[in-house]
Amino acid sequence: MKKSEVVLCEFYFSSLKKSKLRPVIVYKDNLPFDDFIGIPISSQIDNLKDDEFIITNSYFLDGEIPKDSKVIIRKPFAISKGVIIKKYGTLDSKIYTKVKDKFCVYFC
Repeated sequence: MKKSEVVLCEFYFSSLKKSKLRPVIVYKDNLPFDDFIGIPISSQIDNLKDDEFIITNSYFLDGEIPKDSKVIIRKPFAISKGVIIKKYGTLDSKIYTKVKDKFCVYFC
């Protein structure tokens, strides 16, 4: 796993009885305790906010996502590498730079 990859993760609800699968962009992959910072992706692309933008399969160096989706910059979080189910692919450097730039504008 490395930054700019899009991975599918399994997130459990607080009851630990149910879970949801969600794609995320690996933003930073060198955290302690086998964690990484992920930027969430959603296929619900209506009503884009200022910190969101669309990604399509044309933005991937390799692999693909099931459908056009949006990147949600305002909701990064630490994720255990143990919940990764699979890798969708790797974003090209131009779009990953856009992710980093928007992250810095939003949080810096």
